[in-house]
Amino acid sequence: MQTPTTSLEDYFSQIPEERQEVFKKMFDTITDNLPSGFQKGISYGMVGWQVPLEKYPDGYHCSPGLALPFMSLASQKNFIALYHMGMYAKPELLDWFVAEYPKHSKRKLDMGKSCVRFKKMDEIPFELIAELSKKMTVDEWIDIYETNFKKK
Repeated sequence: MQTPTTSLEDYFSQIPEERQEVFKKMFDTITDNLPSGFQKGISYGMVGWQVPLEKYPDGYHCSPGLALPFMSLASQKNFIALYHMGMYAKPELLDWFVAEYPKHSKRKLDMGKSCVRFKKMDEIPFELIAELSKKMTVDEWIDIYETNFKKK
């Protein structure tokens, strides 16, 4: 579910009231722990962090002219979704996250290829999200992206 908006403030205002505090805490946790160089904003109708075009002018191969996406956060109908392209592209990072998750949560990991779904707002493992956010720099993400996804 994409939220039609162009600003962070507008996106936050559209989140259901009972979820706003937790969503903001996730947003702040990611923002405070990401290595420098990522830019926050709205991308694909979600809150996101991407590699700015000034740093990587080629942008995203699926949508030339758009900044290279890295992480996104979305308020879906029944959960908060955290998308991390680094876990999708780097199996070692995914393996680390899957192994660490049970140490931080009693809940079973609910995850797709790059999407982690959090249905219980009072059981989100913020410390783990902080650690995950620290794990990949802008330059590392660009290298992985070019190796795995960019058409040569």
